[in-house]
Amino acid sequence: MVRAKGGHGLARTFGCIDGAARGRAGILNVGTRCNSSAMTSAKETRLDREALAAVLGKQHKVVSRRQIMTCGMTRDMLNRRSRPEGQWQRLLPGVYLTVTGTPTTDQRDMAALLYAGPGAVITGPAALRRFGLRAPRADAVDVLVTARRRRQSTGFVTVHRTTRVPSLACVRDGIQFALAPRAVADAARGLTGLSEVRAVVAGAVQRRLCTLAQLIVELDGGPVRGSALLREALTEVGEGIRSTAEADLRDLIIRAQLPAPMFNARLYAGGVLIAVADAWWPDAGVAAEVDSREWHLSPQSWEETMRRHARPTALGILVLHFSPRQVRGEPKEVVAAIRSALGSRAGQGLADIQARPAAG
Repeated sequence: MVRAKGGHGLARTFGCIDGAARGRAGILNVGTRCNSSAMTSAKETRLDREALAAVLGKQHKVVSRRQIMTCGMTRDMLNRRSRPEGQWQRLLPGVYLTVTGTPTTDQRDMAALLYAGPGAVITGPAALRRFGLRAPRADAVDVLVTARRRRQSTGFVTVHRTTRVPSLACVRDGIQFALAPRAVADAARGLTGLSEVRAVVAGAVQRRLCTLAQLIVELDGGPVRGSALLREALTEVGEGIRSTAEADLRDLIIRAQLPAPMFNARLYAGGVLIAVADAWWPDAGVAAEVDSREWHLSPQSWEETMRRHARPTALGILVLHFSPRQVRGEPKEVVAAIRSALGSRAGQGLADIQARPAAG
């Protein structure tokens, strides 16, 4: 298995392989054939059944017609098993689920890959879920295939023909999916709300599944159509915004025409980092924080953040705390609180506090 190299370190969590290796190794079994000769004896037939069972074990009980036929099953046998009262289900053209009941996420994803053919890669929301990211609800499974392949979207599969099929992909539980930068960019292009795009981008960056630089490369290398919201969200991240809650606060500050703060400013006292303020007004020594467990990597880091809030207060910084619900649902009250704080402390900047940009 070829390991991913470079910035995101995903190879430690997800198996990553390149396109050539996928073809040589038959990863995902999308082209797997049962290794059998002509079916002339009962013994050989049993061996083929064992081979089919092995394929099904690797593919979440999902199999393609080609694999079935190669393993010795006749069309009549397949038709009997996949009829309405049979044991199998036809999920997609030429793709079958060999158990009854509602298909699982793994079975749907595997079916999409088998339908799309060798080298196909899942992207968009379906890929984000495999990274453990909160993804927009989507009934479709987005699959990337080479531009030369003539495959049409059907059922729950949306086929994207592209000249930019990833040369490196992740594999987990037998499912092949795009690396985080591509998955985020593709998911964002399919969204219509800035808040959803912000959540996707912020989630991936905060979890350190990809960097801002990697997302910018994907933005620049991909189609322009549908990229406006992604470009806006990446601009916010570049300015120091790290979550949708912080982005909501930024929007509110701009709409209210409050003095422009530094976003995600790193505050130092005597060379020691004492806080990272969501918004910082140095002339007044005022910081604003949007407190939410959701945008911290763990409950432990959230508790540590809350403990850190006591440090700037002890040094004379006025820290205003707001919840995401207040920022969204009580904007007038939030603006009034910030405006009052800035007015009461105008010109009272703290000489002992040095602020550096988020990227610094």
